[in-house]
Amino acid sequence: MKTLFRTATAVALIMALTACGSGDPTSATKDTDRLEVMSWWTSGSEAAALDTLLAAFRQAHPGVEPVNAAVAGGGGSQAVVALVKRLRSGDPPDVWQTFAGKSVQGYAGRGTVRDVASVLPDEVSAAMQPTIRQSLNQGGKPYGVPTGAHRSNVLWFNLGLLRKAGVAAPAGDYTLATFLTDLRKVKASGATALCLGGKDPFTTVELFENTLLSAIGTAGWADLVNDRLDWRGAEVRAALRSFGDMLTYAGPEAGGLSWDAAATRLATGGCAFASVNDSAYGELTAAGAREGRDFGAAAFPGTGGSFLAVVDVFVAATKAENAKNALGFLGGVSTPATQIAFSRAKGSVPVLRNVDVSSLPPYQQQSSKALWSSPVLLSVAHGEAMSPAFQEGFYDAVSTYVRTRSPDAFADDLREAVANDTIPQR
Repeated sequence: MKTLFRTATAVALIMALTACGSGDPTSATKDTDRLEVMSWWTSGSEAAALDTLLAAFRQAHPGVEPVNAAVAGGGGSQAVVALVKRLRSGDPPDVWQTFAGKSVQGYAGRGTVRDVASVLPDEVSAAMQPTIRQSLNQGGKPYGVPTGAHRSNVLWFNLGLLRKAGVAAPAGDYTLATFLTDLRKVKASGATALCLGGKDPFTTVELFENTLLSAIGTAGWADLVNDRLDWRGAEVRAALRSFGDMLTYAGPEAGGLSWDAAATRLATGGCAFASVNDSAYGELTAAGAREGRDFGAAAFPGTGGSFLAVVDVFVAATKAENAKNALGFLGGVSTPATQIAFSRAKGSVPVLRNVDVSSLPPYQQQSSKALWSSPVLLSVAHGEAMSPAFQEGFYDAVSTYVRTRSPDAFADDLREAVANDTIPQR
């Protein structure tokens, strides 16, 4: 798990020390017939979602053919490697995918991406979920356009396997203790209790992140973000114990499964539970599973009062060869029709209050309600809440705990990450 993520974050840290792709912005008025869009969306539901963005751009800009430069592998880490190589060689794609918060702000602070105020007018910004809107800003200007918000603190379950094991579908005040009891019952029934796409490192880290949120709550999350959380404290140790217990119920094939393959296994009855952000919704439905009949979802135990957000964002290169088209693409992402079409394919929800979500499936309507009624928290696992150095340390610490089951070794890795977090913020 550790090696692949370190490859991606190492190049991100190198980029943080050099102004890759920065300089005077290219003209945003020059007409061209090309647009290159880089992302890591290559699974079935991801590719379908990306197609909605490309189709909307084609319709609004006839005569311009967007190039899909998606890079597969590692849950996005291979795309990061490919992107950094291109930035360092002075050949950036016109637009690329990243995450909200520290990720987009890091690019902005290094002058790698241009501000997008021209395609996020006041009425669009005013309609955007406030925490997400703020996470796009650097120096008072926005530098990215979000495609939607995924909820990360979600527990998915296969209804047929739960019935077979005599387990009630999670609802209401579902606790970690009950979840662990239910995992044990499913295992006793002869089924695989927990699906984990361990081939993609973020899935294991998301599982721990959700467990940590359950233990420390929203107040503790604020302490984490502001570097006040006691990583050797009782709450963190309790989260680690629960996380370690959960891992014992993962199927033996977990290390070889990608995140989307794990979702497909749940859809087809290969496991009873999975905890992964609701990108999984698109994969479940793409596999033919039906919400409410074949699968269900609930907030991860103990986290129902918050929305742990994973927000995909597109940014435009400062030196984009096709800058006018790049800004045109980003401007189209925020239209209500595009937000709905994208969300329907991807499993995310629109980040604009003025988008009618009544045509979306029940799960997404519930997720949208949570987005607007709960505290929205940014993810550490996806590089939104903390610096790249801390994010790397977080992955290292989780990997260390998986290997050693030592809370002290876990805390030592995070202490080292904080000590090494010396990248200047500009």
